[in-house]
Amino acid sequence: MGLFGSKARADMELEPVAVDEQDCYEEVPSLPNPLSSTVIATGVTLTGTLEGEGVVQVEGAVKGEINLKGAVIVTPTGVVKGPIMADVIQVAGCVEGNAVARDHVCLEKTGSLEGDVTTPSLVVQDGGRLNGRSNMVKELPGSPADARGVRTEAPEEAD
Repeated sequence: MGLFGSKARADMELEPVAVDEQDCYEEVPSLPNPLSSTVIATGVTLTGTLEGEGVVQVEGAVKGEINLKGAVIVTPTGVVKGPIMADVIQVAGCVEGNAVARDHVCLEKTGSLEGDVTTPSLVVQDGGRLNGRSNMVKELPGSPADARGVRTEAPEEAD
């Protein structure tokens, strides 16, 4: 006999409970495929060509070409010495090379870009430095607008 006149646990009879295993496992929804994200950390120098899809954040240094379907973010500590081609380019650090963006380029107040820019949309914040030419195009082939079925035109060459 247990405390206060109740049955002890050993004296209690346990009844088995029927469990349907399929009820225990709810169907897990599939997750969307995330864009891959890469960080070139402060103190790291990458030399060569960087190609792929996703988001690359440059906090260190890249010496070479960057060609992405996605975004390139150059932080205030980041340095890129070479051309960049991507959907979106955001510069808060230093870029020495031409930049071609299929969607837009944002040159932040701490950023500097030494080279030519070709893009449908260019934002230069107060304090941002662009030393080069800008070529504003309607849309570049392969741009995000092109993927949505919007009619695109190639940049026209000047005679």
